[in-house]
Amino acid sequence: MNKLTPIFIAGALAAAAGLAFAQSQTEPAGGMQGHDMSGHDMSTMPAAGADDSPSTKAYIEANNRMHADMAVEYTGDADVDFMRGMIPHHQGAIDMAKIVLEHGKDPQVRALAEEIISAQETEIATMRDWLAQHDK
Repeated sequence: MNKLTPIFIAGALAAAAGLAFAQSQTEPAGGMQGHDMSGHDMSTMPAAGADDSPSTKAYIEANNRMHADMAVEYTGDADVDFMRGMIPHHQGAIDMAKIVLEHGKDPQVRALAEEIISAQETEIATMRDWLAQHDK
């Protein structure tokens, strides 16, 4: 594992926690009642400095897909809920890494994207195996 991978994972978890907190401030008590994802379509929101480039459009689509797929049915089992939510989160990282491989030019960023794809695919397989072993 690249020595930067734990830093990126920690950053992703911190960002996810911040997003969850921000979302909780705008939802009715009880959280994602009905799992209504209206208002989470980022494709219509202007981003500072964003343009209509193919990579920007691809990132927006990947982000929207990841957030929709992360709206899992919670079971009350922290282990199961973690695994079910992290699979689409990791898939989102893979999708974004593939976008930079298609559109990016920096060799260091491309190398990191390749490492992320490899690590996240392995972790997704581990999570799916765990869920299968626990009949979830």
